[in-house]
Formats: sequence, C-alpha cells, structure tokens
Amino acid sequence: MTSASFQSTSGPARRTVVAAAGVAGLAVALTACGGSDDDSSGSADASGSAGASGGSASASTGGGAAAGAALTTTADIPEGGGKVFDDQKVVVVQPTAGEFKAYSAVCTHSGCAVKSIADGVINCPCHNSNFSVTDGSVKSGPATKPLPAVQITVSGDSITLA
Repeated sequence: MTSASFQSTSGPARRTVVAAAGVAGLAVALTACGGSDDDSSGSADASGSAGASGGSASASTGGGAAAGAALTTTADIPEGGGKVFDDQKVVVVQPTAGEFKAYSAVCTHSGCAVKSIADGVINCPCHNSNFSVTDGSVKSGPATKPLPAVQITVSGDSITLA
C-alpha cells in the first residue's frame, strides 16, 4: 500500500505562509527596536573628550545639529547639569564650573531623545539609559555606546554650534 501526499498546487503551502508571517513580524520588531541609520557613535574619540573649557569642543558633530547656530548662554547651563535642545538634537552640559560640553541628544540604544540631566547624568526616558555629563559614557544600560560628542564654541557667555 502506498500512501500518496495530496497537496494543492494552486497556492503556497501552509508552512510557507506561517514562515513568511514570522519573518515579517521579526522585521517589524527589529525596525521598531533598531538604532539610527547613521553610525555617529563611532565619531566620538576613544577617550570621550568632547569638552570645551571656554573654547571649542574637540569631537565631531553628530545628531543633526546646524553648525554656527546659537544655542544658549553659559548662564542657562547649570553646573553639574545641562539643557536639551530638541530642535538641534543636542544636549549641552557643564560638568564642572566653566567647562562646557555637548553631545548628541539621540540615545545610542534605540534612537529616542534624551530628556533630562540630573546629578551629573543625562537620562533617556525610553529604556532608562543613563550617560555621564563628563564624557558621554554609558553609566547604565541598556545602551552600550556613549553619546557622540558635538562641537560647540564658547565665546564670552554665548554657546554656539561649531
């Protein structure tokens, strides 16, 4: 006795349809949880030095900021804290008195915007990643890459994008 397998040739097999649906769902999940397309995290130097102590920051621009754009005054940036500039996608901080630094305001974990700075830490509300105001390094994850440094110029009491 021979048993023949009968399969309709008019459409794809059920296994093919289920596999395709699984792949499509995985693609959607990866797109939603993926990072930004630019690999700007590699633009910060290894030591994380991005600071401007009354001068220019020393790392490359990241996060969609427009060069030469006036951001704020030094009086608006509290010592040990900072301010997020959503339109420029930049966060400016003052780790110690008179030392100003800037980083991309785009979290390296999933591309959310960082929202607050408190107690020397830049906070991302999406998944609770925290970054140091001193060098942009990760203080707690899930982010694994530091915030890329952004060049700024401090001239008198004015802070501008370099």
